[in-house]
Amino acid sequence: MKSRIWVRFLTAAALVASVGTAGAAKKEKVVLAGDAGIEQNVRHEIVMYPRYSIWDDISFRVANGSVELMGAVSQPYKKQDIERLVQRVPGVASVTDEIKVLPLSPFDDRLRIQIARAIYSYPAFSRYAIQAVPPIHIIVDNGHVTLAGVVNNDFEKQVAGMRAASAGLSFGAITNNLQVENPKAKKS
Repeated sequence: MKSRIWVRFLTAAALVASVGTAGAAKKEKVVLAGDAGIEQNVRHEIVMYPRYSIWDDISFRVANGSVELMGAVSQPYKKQDIERLVQRVPGVASVTDEIKVLPLSPFDDRLRIQIARAIYSYPAFSRYAIQAVPPIHIIVDNGHVTLAGVVNNDFEKQVAGMRAASAGLSFGAITNNLQVENPKAKKS
């Protein structure tokens, strides 16, 4: 009987000790000085925003502590949330919010899903699909589709554009604004 009590006591003590060390091991948020530090922290806040998805594309510029937000979001509350998050970043003097709220349209929602399925079901993009925020963003504005984000090479950029076009239903051509991380070297 005494041994059971002793085991429970030691287990509880170990649990309390592990919680204490886990709390002590938390890292402090690193705040870098200047525009470079602000840029890094703003990027972190946007990417860590839990509702930032493949249907949104946010870019920004930092100059002397002033942040200019650009891009598009699929829901009105996201614009306000992102602006609020950026205003809280240490060193930010002002925020200019030029984020466009995309129209709330069932047709656009259906098109977003069809294009996402066409792109992310392709085997070459399966490694992107499992990321928390996949790097290919699908912006649909009244049936007009823009692909934004980053892919590994020129081939993936072309394939993503073709897969998006194969999903059909868009009113015009797909605008492929994907950036290439490792562009093919031009031959001299």
